[in-house]
Amino acid sequence: MDAVNLLILIAGTLLFVSILAVQVSVRVGAPLLLVFLVLGMIAGEDGLLGLQFDNPDVALLIGSVALVIILFDGGLRTHPERFRVALAPAAMLSSVGVIITCLITGVSAAYLFGFSWIEGLLLGAILGSTDAAAVFSIFQSQRLRIKERVAATLEIESGSNDPMAVMLTVTLVSVLAMPDTPMDATVLFVFLQQALVGAAVGFGAGKLFVYGCRQLTLHVSFFPLLAVSGSVLVFGLTAQLGGSGFLAVYLMGYLVGNSRLPQVMHILRVHDGLAWLSQIVMFLMLGILMTPSSILDIALPALALAAILIFVARPIAVIISLAPFRFPWRDQFFISWVGLRGAVPIVLALFPWIAGLENQQLYFEIAFVVVLVSLVVQGWSIAFVARKMGLEIPQEPEPDYRTPLDAVHASEVLEIAVFNITEDSAAADHHWDEINLPREADFVGLIRNEQWIRSAVNPMLRSGDALMILARSDDMSKISEVLGSTGTNSRINKKSFFGDFVLNGEITLADLAGFYVLPEDGGEDLDTSINDIFKKRFHRRVVVGDHIKLGNLMFTAREVGDDGVILKIGVKPVEL
Repeated sequence: MDAVNLLILIAGTLLFVSILAVQVSVRVGAPLLLVFLVLGMIAGEDGLLGLQFDNPDVALLIGSVALVIILFDGGLRTHPERFRVALAPAAMLSSVGVIITCLITGVSAAYLFGFSWIEGLLLGAILGSTDAAAVFSIFQSQRLRIKERVAATLEIESGSNDPMAVMLTVTLVSVLAMPDTPMDATVLFVFLQQALVGAAVGFGAGKLFVYGCRQLTLHVSFFPLLAVSGSVLVFGLTAQLGGSGFLAVYLMGYLVGNSRLPQVMHILRVHDGLAWLSQIVMFLMLGILMTPSSILDIALPALALAAILIFVARPIAVIISLAPFRFPWRDQFFISWVGLRGAVPIVLALFPWIAGLENQQLYFEIAFVVVLVSLVVQGWSIAFVARKMGLEIPQEPEPDYRTPLDAVHASEVLEIAVFNITEDSAAADHHWDEINLPREADFVGLIRNEQWIRSAVNPMLRSGDALMILARSDDMSKISEVLGSTGTNSRINKKSFFGDFVLNGEITLADLAGFYVLPEDGGEDLDTSINDIFKKRFHRRVVVGDHIKLGNLMFTAREVGDDGVILKIGVKPVEL
């Protein structure tokens, strides 16, 4: 009993310290996952607490469940526009890119560690996939918003390249465990089975979950729990059917997150905390599993392999995979740099350990070093590289708090939203009836100096007010543009990024010529619209942040419709 109590005390202490360490991480800019990993190592066998943990089966169980929750959360937060913008390039990266990375890394590993070529390829497969947990968490923790094309490519790739890495790892582990097994068309069949079964089960489970939520009359608190249990159930079912559980869970999360369920807001709010808890537990556990003293002998070749993966294998894989899509070199550079390795390679490195292969622990130790280097070198510099490449775009304003009225049965989802009015809010120093909001939005009231002020008073909105709005979910983005902060106090704001003036995308050069001096030799007809010029110069879907230069004017896409047509364009003068 005393041992159990001590274990609970240690576990609670580690979780508590990990959460407090988030504040330190934000201040110094360190990737959160790196902090959790280091804390696990400090608590491990060579650390201060001296905890001994060497059970790969338990580690694989914990890691798999944690990854299920993280991937489901990633799917919940992936919008349909992401797939319209980046499905094809992300699919190339998650298939061809993983194979190229596996080959280059595998050959290098065979040379550096004296492995056979199959053992080298196994290590390449283990390190082949980027980690959704690492990518999602760094973007979230650093409040980093980059061009949608690049962000969508990275998020979809990191959420969908696990099946390829898992298939390659399992196949190569089987070959090493049973050398007489022929490597023929069975490999292709296994991959197709993983992908097709995973996609089918994930799609069916997502649709079924949405339908079930509309029929059930459970208390709202049970729906997030239903989502968690459903994602774990789908993962296990898909694995039993021979499919990719990770792909199924991600697709299920995507369908649930983009449904019009009033319960989705509650699911998202609870799942955000569960995803962070999963990452903390997983990285603490993996840190405790590692014995730092055991990696001293392989530190130099492991560091060399990490350098090859980061500076050679990943860039080559990105260049070849994205060649058909004409990505700008800045986009390719950033996508290459954000090929973070996280928990997935370490979890995959447990497969040869469990199978009892020769050098079983060596795979784990090498993967651990590579992940550590990736988090330190790449994870620590993501925000810096994004700004240097000019890929960061201003944050979209949003409510400070919002909750759906799921108990009210209406044809559209209704929400109560709270906006903390700031000095740079467009609504500051205006009366309520002077604000241009959608007609369906209603002013519920506001709190000023801890006092409730009713809507009938028609008050002047001031900085520090907490304003409450009742509106449709579909109108919330428009309302946020008026009531949210304009971001003038942030590191990158809309005024400096897009310019002072906003124009309609259909405005022609002839219209502009009356206000601006345009180059006479621009090669464009005066009846050509700015939208058409963007289409001509970009051989792909235009996203927010894309820009063209005409003379001394920079035109930047500010708002793009679902059909890819530019609705609003920002204009600002630039130096020639």
